Amino acid sequence: MGRTLNNMDAPMETLQLTGLLAIFLVTTLLMFYRILPALLALPLMAVLLALVGGVTPNDVMQMVVGKGAIKLHGAYTIAIFGGMLSILLQKTKVAESFIKKGAELSGDNPWLIAVIMLLLIVMLFSTLGGLGAIIMVATIVLPVMASVGIGPMTCVGIFLMGISIGGTLNVGNWALYTTVMGLKVEQVRPFALIMFVLGLVAALLYVTIQLYRDGQNLNFKKIARNMALTLALVGGGLGAYFFALTPDQQALIGQGLGTLGMGLKWLTGLGLSALTLAVILRAVRPQAQGDEVHWLSFFGPLVPLLLILVFSLDFTAAFIAGLLYTFVATYRKGRLNVLIQACLEGGSVVMPSVLLMFGIGMILVAIMGPGGDLPNYPNGWPVLNLLKPITNYLIPGNAFVYVLMFTALTPLALYRGPLNLWGMGYGIAAVFLAGGMPPAAVMGLLMSVGQVQGISDPTNTQNVWLANEMRVDVQKVLWNTLPYAWGLSAAGLICAATLYMRG
Repeated sequence: MGRTLNNMDAPMETLQLTGLLAIFLVTTLLMFYRILPALLALPLMAVLLALVGGVTPNDVMQMVVGKGAIKLHGAYTIAIFGGMLSILLQKTKVAESFIKKGAELSGDNPWLIAVIMLLLIVMLFSTLGGLGAIIMVATIVLPVMASVGIGPMTCVGIFLMGISIGGTLNVGNWALYTTVMGLKVEQVRPFALIMFVLGLVAALLYVTIQLYRDGQNLNFKKIARNMALTLALVGGGLGAYFFALTPDQQALIGQGLGTLGMGLKWLTGLGLSALTLAVILRAVRPQAQGDEVHWLSFFGPLVPLLLILVFSLDFTAAFIAGLLYTFVATYRKGRLNVLIQACLEGGSVVMPSVLLMFGIGMILVAIMGPGGDLPNYPNGWPVLNLLKPITNYLIPGNAFVYVLMFTALTPLALYRGPLNLWGMGYGIAAVFLAGGMPPAAVMGLLMSVGQVQGISDPTNTQNVWLANEMRVDVQKVLWNTLPYAWGLSAAGLICAATLYMRG
């Protein structure tokens, strides 16, 4: 970090910069101690930053509040459609039936049951979201695991890890990275897949160690073989995916791999076409429409994921395709009303996230500026100009410092701290972007430390609910899962530094 501060001689600028840092600190403490919710703290911070930074009150209202509130319109539109699919999967009992089928197939081996439940949770929460979905899935999964002697703490940890790992493949979450940092989907998804594999490794280690601590009699040779097989299948699938690149990327890695990638696209396309035809034929045959959820419906959560991963389809279009597929696959008389209800309720369940995105957008504009010509500010956006000297000092200059610095700061993602994605995380990201950190490196930072927040943070509603349901202390859940989540974050930072930091 061998950079020096400059242009800090003017007393007025020094006073303004002190005010900006004080606003960051006070707002963080207000959220940390739950005096002010993030929903209100983020817009307040955005307005104060702009005013102290030298933006006129009129421009604060017009640009920071007005333009900031709609800056992430793409991200929250995607979130709304994702919420619709999530509610439809719950109302049609696809998610519930999916878990029950997995439980029936897993037998009575505790390790196997734990891993199968983990994988089912991961798959479901690549699409599902919200506390309602968590409660619905948990009421099925937790008793299944507890019935074979898996401890309460272990049950909670497995569930939280599954939610977080699934979240890395939840394409609705990617929209924030593409919107905030201007990244392309092709830049986000490879790192998301890396974090998915790292998360799966951490979760398998957690399951094995925790079951041993629970007193289960484990066959470690068999477990090692099963872990290797699981990771080989996942790694093979992701390896095949990486061949399905854009034509320009295919040219870089050779004609042979490009042909294989095109073959994978054709194979995936044929598979999706066959599934679509099968569900349509079944929907038009009334005698086939029993009360039981048909196995074809289980592909509902995967349809948008495959369309985006393999074909780079627009996020909103992919979720609409998933909605239509699930509707047809679960078609019954009167099911249209269920679809309408899911669309209406889907918006409401994601509204807390949408409202937070309003505040995040305001912070981004307050720090980075609204973009375009700024006749009132010929020297550039004043807040950005003030912060640049200190951001130049704080931003790591090479990969080693990047890993060391952010691994040490990872706990700041807890308790609505400054690295918490749903607190000040994107505000800090804006500061790093303003200082010239590569956008992909900022994405790698947030996605890595976000695992600690997603798995271990006691302020998460899912952590509180799950701990209460299994009669364990939510603070003990933090200490139980933190070593694994912190290790996962460090591994992600190493990968991000290797890929995106030069020097």
